[in-house]
Amino acid sequence: MLHPQVTAAARIRRRPPAAMPTDDPYEQLKFARAAMEEAVDEECGPALPLPVVVDVDADGVPCRLYASRPDAPLFVYLHGGGWCYGSIETVDRVCRRIADRSGCAVLSVDYRLAPEHVFPAALDDVSTVMSYVRKAELGVDVSRLAIGGDSAGAQLATITARRQRDAATPLDHQILIYPALDPMTAAASYDELGSYGLDRAAMKLAWETFIPDPRQCLTPDAAIFATPDLSGMPSTLIITAEYDALRDEGADYADALLTAGVPVVHTRYMGVNHGFARKLALIDAARAATDQVAFSLRAALLF
Repeated sequence: MLHPQVTAAARIRRRPPAAMPTDDPYEQLKFARAAMEEAVDEECGPALPLPVVVDVDADGVPCRLYASRPDAPLFVYLHGGGWCYGSIETVDRVCRRIADRSGCAVLSVDYRLAPEHVFPAALDDVSTVMSYVRKAELGVDVSRLAIGGDSAGAQLATITARRQRDAATPLDHQILIYPALDPMTAAASYDELGSYGLDRAAMKLAWETFIPDPRQCLTPDAAIFATPDLSGMPSTLIITAEYDALRDEGADYADALLTAGVPVVHTRYMGVNHGFARKLALIDAARAATDQVAFSLRAALLF
């Protein structure tokens, strides 16, 4: 059963006016971007104070660094939003809570969005950030390094982790929160769960906006399932939601990583839908999931 907190949370965000043209996806996107930003305080709660919260220019890519102590391991976080919306601000409270509870520093990345900047712009931005953190003086310990994100951000995270397998200092851990991984949207969960806030049509539109050229959709830099060999990927935490159309592809990826010999923890949060994890002020499971992320980072990077 869908948790009543999820139903109540769905009423918070401003809805498009009836007069908005339904045949103009970009106008709808601009509205969704603004509505998501406006709802941060009510959905996510007050900003937890930390000793370090500073905006960083990572070789041209805007980022924000959160830390509670010097020389902490680093967790690079990539926000969700279908590669088309979301920002540093929409995950600010989540990043603060993770930094506070994990003892790790968190670097949140404001990668470029589609349709203004299509594939591979966002992925290139993340690559730029990863190169930057390995050489910059940020006061963190990049010899212990993890990456993660939610939804579209989780897709960017796991592609980056795959690209960095052969780096001199590969990533130690990845955290994927309801990851969007299959451009074909083939999972059965789309048919079963498309009425809980994210359906196949919306996800197809997001993929097509991000990657307009369908020939690129099945390359390993777009679809992680196109990677012939997943061995050597970092240890992984995958969080999925019971009432999420992306649920099955997250579970399938957990199985694929396990088959390749990668240590994986897969947790499915019951009674919640896509996007629940950032709504810290409204949904109890959001706080539990964010704390699980923090504890996973502690286990992977601090012990």
